[in-house]
Amino acid sequence: MSTTVECFFDLGSPASYLAWTQLPSLCARHGATLQWRPMLLGGVFQATGNASPAAVPAKARYSLVDLQRYAVRYGVPLNFSRFFPINTLTLMRGAMGYQLKQPQRFEAYLKALFNGIWVEQQNLGDPQVLASVLAAAGFSPEEFVALVADVEVKQALKAATAEAVARGVFGAPTCFVAGEMFFGQDRLEFVEAAMCS
Repeated sequence: MSTTVECFFDLGSPASYLAWTQLPSLCARHGATLQWRPMLLGGVFQATGNASPAAVPAKARYSLVDLQRYAVRYGVPLNFSRFFPINTLTLMRGAMGYQLKQPQRFEAYLKALFNGIWVEQQNLGDPQVLASVLAAAGFSPEEFVALVADVEVKQALKAATAEAVARGVFGAPTCFVAGEMFFGQDRLEFVEAAMCS
């Protein structure tokens, strides 16, 4: 039986983006099943009393440098835009919606939005910019609007966020392997070790 790696994430998190660039190949190497778990990071922060590093100037400055170190190590681009941070409620409803309703399109959605935010520096908090990015990736903006308004999708995202908090999540990304929790993309070596144990 293969190991399952659950990863709770938010598209607006640069560390989630970095984890997204690494986890699929990491899991593939070890024959593990990767389960992406969309959650609303803002909801997690509110429930746990945590806050984005961007809210603490000294921590924000350090985080920018540290995340770039990892991007260089991983060989991937990471570009912060002047629009960071953005409200990701609509984006994460979209992630949950495609995962629930059109799972075959979920990976393409993640790719379009992670790249849109963290490579192309697009302001995906702007509905018109978001529609343009979605259309360029082959998604129907009209279909997307209907998807994120779906009551089942809204409830599923709320439930996933509540589940994350109940399991001890306080930030993104957070991975679980065999019940053990690992916070941050800088803990992927421990995730890998847990896959192999």
